[in-house]
Amino acid sequence: MAKKSSVEKNKRRMRMAARFAKKRAKLKEIAENMTLPAEERFAARLKLAELPRNSSKVRIRNRCQLTGRPRGNFRKLRLCRMKLRELASSGQIPGMVKASW
Repeated sequence: MAKKSSVEKNKRRMRMAARFAKKRAKLKEIAENMTLPAEERFAARLKLAELPRNSSKVRIRNRCQLTGRPRGNFRKLRLCRMKLRELASSGQIPGMVKASW
């Protein structure tokens, strides 16, 4: 089980990223538009830099939904490898069977 503070910090980052997503996208669009004057693009970059760091989507860590483990996650199921194996072995994940050859 991961530290509760780490899991909560990640949840806070998710909320902040969702809150600032539109503003961040608008500023990025202005900053990357080469038809606009350089001053406008530079001003957009400065405003983008003033936004909170945790409002960036890349700072969100993929974590297991059950344990909070940060490594060995399957994105599609949002579970870590140990919980995935445990749930699959007990038959709680539909269509997933243990491989044998």
